[in-house]
Amino acid sequence: MSAPAAAQRVAGDLELLPAAKHPHLLPEAVRAVLPEGAWTLEIDPGLADTQALVDAAHVPLDGSANCVVVAGKRDGEERVAACVVLASTRADVNNAVKKVLDVRKASFLPMDRAVEESGMEFGGITPVGLPGGWRVLVDARVAASEWVLIGSGVRRSKLVVRGADLAALPGAEVVDIAMAPPSTST
Repeated sequence: MSAPAAAQRVAGDLELLPAAKHPHLLPEAVRAVLPEGAWTLEIDPGLADTQALVDAAHVPLDGSANCVVVAGKRDGEERVAACVVLASTRADVNNAVKKVLDVRKASFLPMDRAVEESGMEFGGITPVGLPGGWRVLVDARVAASEWVLIGSGVRRSKLVVRGADLAALPGAEVVDIAMAPPSTST
């Protein structure tokens, strides 16, 4: 079985494998809710960070998505959400995410908490398989993507899934939460 051309495009030079036939590459929580037709690929854990994988395997930045965990408080209640944005953008935590969560201030969840509460490895956190009750804010650009490459829950692999499948995850809300990254001048 070969991957669709659009799925292979977001995987760059890496070999796509049917995720259902390679469960050893995925944590149990991810396997339990894996979207039908999902693909996986095995990577060197040292390449789990998006830019490293883009540089090493010719993965297109606009075909990759990042998942960050954000929290804020309102009336003493903590509100946590996983935010999924294309790697060519960044989550607008201080404005759009803060507004969606209806909190006074939003910030990235500390790494140790994000890892412990998600049950996933840092650098591999994915919206697929998050604990029940988590809000998943999927940027509209991700939801509109035919396929995206995203973390798998562990650093040694990645998932390639349809944007629509991320938008259909439990707790998912499609919202406009991305902004352009800061420009780098030379």
